[in-house]
Amino acid sequence: MRRMFGFLIGITVGGLVGSTIALLMAPESGDQLRSEIRERGQNFFNDVRSAADERKIELRQRLDEMRAPREEM
Repeated sequence: MRRMFGFLIGITVGGLVGSTIALLMAPESGDQLRSEIRERGQNFFNDVRSAADERKIELRQRLDEMRAPREEM
């Protein structure tokens, strides 16, 4: 358990350090970079929401098919 906890802390700290260095070394201005990151995050969120909605529709259709009475031959 300790190893897993240490691993997760290492990933978190590494991500924070890496993102800080990336922001400091970025060739764009801070405002421009923040707006680009915000736009990419919004696009990602929209893509995830769209995929979830499509999957929800697909699962609902399959559920309706399973609930429908079967025709016997």
